[in-house]
Amino acid sequence: MSRGGFLRALARTAASLGLTVAAFAATAAPAGAAPQPMSQCTTSSGVVLAVDFSRWGGPVYRSCGTTPTTGYELLNQGGWATTGTGHDGPAFICRIGYSGHQGGKQFPTPQQDDCVLTPPASAYWSYWHANPGQNTWEYSQLGAMLYKPRPGSVDLWIFGATNVEGTEGKPGVTPDQLRAKNAQPTGGGQPVPQDTRTAAPLPPNVNTGPRPENPPPAGPPPAGSGQAATTQPPPDPAATESPSPSASESAPPTPSASPPSSAPAAAAPAPGPKVVEAAPAADAAHDAGSYLPAVATGALVLLIGAAAVYAAKRRRRTE
Repeated sequence: MSRGGFLRALARTAASLGLTVAAFAATAAPAGAAPQPMSQCTTSSGVVLAVDFSRWGGPVYRSCGTTPTTGYELLNQGGWATTGTGHDGPAFICRIGYSGHQGGKQFPTPQQDDCVLTPPASAYWSYWHANPGQNTWEYSQLGAMLYKPRPGSVDLWIFGATNVEGTEGKPGVTPDQLRAKNAQPTGGGQPVPQDTRTAAPLPPNVNTGPRPENPPPAGPPPAGSGQAATTQPPPDPAATESPSPSASESAPPTPSASPPSSAPAAAAPAPGPKVVEAAPAADAAHDAGSYLPAVATGALVLLIGAAAVYAAKRRRRTE
């Protein structure tokens, strides 16, 4: 191969590489999932996205997105934003933020993780799924750019120490606490005021305090309770002059109510992370990550390969 032919081959290789990078950038761009109020997600449509910020003292936010889409697109719409790593690009979720939480601040912060290299298994965002009707979590075997949640399912991201099998570091909330319960979309997403005596069940993790005791009856105390002598009127004198044997005999006392049990009340279960609805918000500024590591690596491999081919052909020509 002549020098001119070698340069033309390199030019064609660079053009091909540029098209590949452009195609990759187009597939990685955040788009495609339309954010919706939580009332628009149902048991069979839409997908609930939940992100657990309890590692930094925040709640578990949940929001609704349309399907079909990818987990990555859900995390980059309606106020959500992510940052990838310099080593792996935007596909590896290193930071997550929501514009409605602390002004869109992403976690972990740059002071906690510079997101240059792949985070360790002891501190990273793990990805979980629960299909429609399923109340157990499944650790994702696919990355966010490849996984497409089913309609009516739940996606959850938690930060911490989770092993690659998903047997350690499981979520602290259940899919049933996050999933949409309505069979049809409801309009507006605004809660309907209800009488508290007939209200629907409260959302999970709402502590209503201990159940109040039954109030005592408003009428006079029952006969034989010990208070009858002070509350009944004095007897008629005429009746006391000629008491009949049956009247002089005391009536058997009425059994009183059994005393309250002295056994201690059962302890209430420990509340889990607080669940808060994340309404669709303006898109937060986000860093989609850097494509330079992948581009540089691909260009280097192609250059080395082309140089090796050129050297081999030149050596055969001289033999």
